[in-house]
Amino acid sequence: MVAKYFVSPRGGRRTYPDITSALSAAAARGRAALIEIAPGRYEEALTVRGEVRLAAVDGPGSVLVNRARGAVLDAFGSVSVHGLVLIGREADVVSCRTGTLTLEHSEIRAHNGVSLHARPNTAVTLRDSAILHGRVLFAGSSGLVERCRFTDAADNAVAVIEGARVSVRDSWIGGSRLHGVRVSDAQAEISGCELTGTGKAAVMADTRAELTVTGCVIGAVHAEAIMFIEQSRGSVDGTRVTDAQHGIGVASGADPVVRRSTFTECRDTGINVQTSGRGRFEECEVVAAGNVAVFSTKGGAPEVHGCRIAQGNVGIAVTAAARGRFTRIGVEDLTGVALRVLDESRAVFEQVRVERCPSGLETRGNGGTAADVTDAVFRDFDMSAVEVVGQSRVTLRGVTAERGGVGFGVGEDGQLFVHDCDVRTVSAGGAIGFGKARLVARNLTVTGSEAFGLCGKDSAYLDVVESEFTDCAAVGATFHDACAGRLVNCSVNGTQGMAVQHNGYVDLVSLSTSLPVVKQITKPVERPPTIVNNFYGPVFNAAVYGAQLAWNNNSVQQQTDEDGSGT
Repeated sequence: MVAKYFVSPRGGRRTYPDITSALSAAAARGRAALIEIAPGRYEEALTVRGEVRLAAVDGPGSVLVNRARGAVLDAFGSVSVHGLVLIGREADVVSCRTGTLTLEHSEIRAHNGVSLHARPNTAVTLRDSAILHGRVLFAGSSGLVERCRFTDAADNAVAVIEGARVSVRDSWIGGSRLHGVRVSDAQAEISGCELTGTGKAAVMADTRAELTVTGCVIGAVHAEAIMFIEQSRGSVDGTRVTDAQHGIGVASGADPVVRRSTFTECRDTGINVQTSGRGRFEECEVVAAGNVAVFSTKGGAPEVHGCRIAQGNVGIAVTAAARGRFTRIGVEDLTGVALRVLDESRAVFEQVRVERCPSGLETRGNGGTAADVTDAVFRDFDMSAVEVVGQSRVTLRGVTAERGGVGFGVGEDGQLFVHDCDVRTVSAGGAIGFGKARLVARNLTVTGSEAFGLCGKDSAYLDVVESEFTDCAAVGATFHDACAGRLVNCSVNGTQGMAVQHNGYVDLVSLSTSLPVVKQITKPVERPPTIVNNFYGPVFNAAVYGAQLAWNNNSVQQQTDEDGSGT
């Protein structure tokens, strides 16, 4: 049976004047105790032992327990607190040292300290309560946080460390100077929460943490909304992020699974994977990213499946020796390039749809830079569907480019391999190779180009087999300068323009056409003679007549003009 004790500073029959005296009486009896506290302000430090419940008689907020410095409540045993306001400074305001502690409808204010400290091997429940300024620290403990409000923490609002296991549900966290929730070498589940205005990542997982985030809303964050680092694992599901610097960041060996989440108006990147970070991203959406929607860099290696990218600047960028696999991706309405692979990076794109972007795919870098694109559509682009420069290499399989400038282009020392691809309704041309590039095409179809179907320039090499060029307004295939190559089993169809205009360096093997073939050898450009001024000899500062000069010569010949003057 529970023993009851009543506390009131006004006194009365069977009344204790302060909470400490009631606790002492309860401890002496050694029974479960209920201590009911009348409204008022109590300047006390409470040490609670055994099975004790502290409750405000007139409800939440009517009882204030305050200390100028030091701890306010230390719990040993099975302790519950209902409706109290606990205020402390420069210490752990509330500490669960052994056993269990439950706080409901309470408020903790910590000035320059920890609001609540759950020590190793303890269990703490925090429900329907408010935490101001200080953080809640779970160290090697277990915890449950439900329907709580954390405001303006001086560092982290909730810290889960040293093997702790904590669930945070349906809570609001705002204005933390550092993180909203930090999980380090521990496990945490965050569900149905709203986080806003944090100085660093709203949710941080580090040092091999296990973090699960479900159904949360995160906004107005100065850094990442969610960050996984240092080999952390876990998942993010059904979460909405708005106005963060980076929607989600993954680095230093972390490998989360992110599903059905939305990242909107992130100031830099929506999804950011770097420094050997990995991650699998499924059915996500990135809208209006300020810089790059999906960014893999510095050794990052994400897998992105079934995602939509809209508005913003760049769609997907893989740079600085990073990797990435991207499947079932929709990209639309960007101001920059949809897909970018640079600087020793490698990317695989499958079932990609790009619409209304200035450029489709852009690659640039040394020979270690490569992209494979399979079953993709680039539609309504301003410049090119595919552009390959530097020494980069791209392979296209089953790719369609429709309504744009140039379909496929490769230049400088790049290499482009085209298999079973289609270019339709372009204003400039179907495919072009320039510089010292190499273009290899098998079963390429170009239809409705307003200029050329195929073009080679400079010293490029074009090897085109089993391809068809139809209704190209100017010419089916044209080759200029020192460009070389071959057309094998190709056809040029239509009623206007020329079939082939070539420079004599291209082999035409089994060409089928009813249009004219023009051989036009480009002559080398004549350059003016180089004039070298040699000042190793006499220098004359005035006109000199009748002089013969020679040095380092074995013989000298003088020519005389008809009038007798020498030259």
